[in-house]
Amino acid sequence: MLAPGLIWYIVYKYFPMYGIIIAFKDFDILSGIMSSPWADPWYKHFKQFFESPYFAQLLTNTFLISVYKIFFGMVPPIALALLLHECRIGWLKRLVQMLSYMPHFLSWVIIYGILIAFLSQSSGLFNRWIVESGGQSIPFLTSTDWFRSILVGSDIWQNLGWGAIIYLAAISGIDPTLYEAGRVDGAGRLRMMWSITLPGIRNVIILLLILKLGHILDAGFEQIYILYNIQVYPVSDIIDTWVFRTGLEQMNFSMGAAVGLFKSLIGFILVVAANQIAKRWGEGIW
Repeated sequence: MLAPGLIWYIVYKYFPMYGIIIAFKDFDILSGIMSSPWADPWYKHFKQFFESPYFAQLLTNTFLISVYKIFFGMVPPIALALLLHECRIGWLKRLVQMLSYMPHFLSWVIIYGILIAFLSQSSGLFNRWIVESGGQSIPFLTSTDWFRSILVGSDIWQNLGWGAIIYLAAISGIDPTLYEAGRVDGAGRLRMMWSITLPGIRNVIILLLILKLGHILDAGFEQIYILYNIQVYPVSDIIDTWVFRTGLEQMNFSMGAAVGLFKSLIGFILVVAANQIAKRWGEGIW
């Protein structure tokens, strides 16, 4: 039963790892990986990235956007899962759950169209309301003051219901006798949520947080690439979008591999560190 999953990981995750050696080579697509000459010095492409005038800005944008998504995106799914768990009206619970996880299946191209319809400075619904109320239209999608908020808000909206499913599954695994004992002791719903439900899903919360920390330098390439524009580069240009422009469009594959390896090492260090911290509360994942 494990064979298909193991084969998939070996073929698509472990076997391609030999390709990271192009980070230490001057890769030529015609010569191939093994025949391409080694970079001189071996850290040439890493040095070019670190010495790039955009390095500090790229790292700052990537880190801030990821932290914002983790910080503001962790609580809403948990809160929604708690509310759905406490809902006693079956049809309402099913309706809210269906409507909340449907955006997860929308591509960012469709979501961008929705954002244009609501937030466009010239024809967006919100700006029309603002103008009709006597105010001035706001450039939500082209303003450096608003763009990160739009990124984080749209990400939370897309993943809210999908994340709640995970916590609902964890809540369903809590021993029902704990709630019965709480009722006997006179505990209300809020007290049982605080003293039974949240402690019961604490290990899942910590697990998901650790996994998110491992991808802290993946701020969401697809979302940002579709939503951003040259006017918001100072606050939206991340490592992945820069690598796409300089590594793939200019066919500098060695640079792209070097940056990818750098991100993977940072993610590995963060996962190990977060797991060691979690072990202090007995919630490590290994």
